Amino acid sequence: MNKPRIVVTGGFGALGRAVGDALLAAGARVALVDQAPAPDGLAPGVLACGGVDLNDPLAARHCLERVAGHFGGVDGLVNVAGGFAWEYSADGDIATWDRMYAMNVRTALLASQAALPYLRRQGRASIVNVGAMAAGRAQAGMGAYAAAKSGVARLTEALAEELHGQGIRVNAILPSIIDTPANRSAMPDADTSRWVAPPALAQVVLFLLSDAARAVNGALLPVSAA
Repeated sequence: MNKPRIVVTGGFGALGRAVGDALLAAGARVALVDQAPAPDGLAPGVLACGGVDLNDPLAARHCLERVAGHFGGVDGLVNVAGGFAWEYSADGDIATWDRMYAMNVRTALLASQAALPYLRRQGRASIVNVGAMAAGRAQAGMGAYAAAKSGVARLTEALAEELHGQGIRVNAILPSIIDTPANRSAMPDADTSRWVAPPALAQVVLFLLSDAARAVNGALLPVSAA
């Protein structure tokens, strides 16, 4: 990487911060975007954009305008923003389905739309979405989440086709469960042997953003521990 300018949504969470740290280590200029206020302890040099509601199209556009103005452009977008809810579909609340769609699909779509005017100017740019292996087959209690992550996968494929020939690649990683303190607390009895650590996922994201992946477009890349 030659100091690319990368926006990471969901940037204050475990995976977002890991992606940001990996990008900084590779020499990139990084903006971390999140709905939460900026926390203490972010790496020096990061542009922290807290309090951004990526479900609001205007807020998304203003955020990307700020980042592009600060860096002089945008070369890549990593859509980490998302969320998980466990609830049986048979007797669950439809609001859970709406919330999962908003947190996972709508944020990725609106962030991508806001970034595209800047990405198109670069001649070579990349979007990486974060899906989930659960999109392939839902387990009990994961209907709303799996459906939303399937939406992220379909969005990835559609954007890759729509932007073909414009120099913008769009791919997604499909991790198994991400090994975070929150997930370990929520699933204390789970087998964590195939969970993926955020720094390991971050390296896959870096590859997809890089010129080494210039022949990769529209891919849905499963990621799990061996």
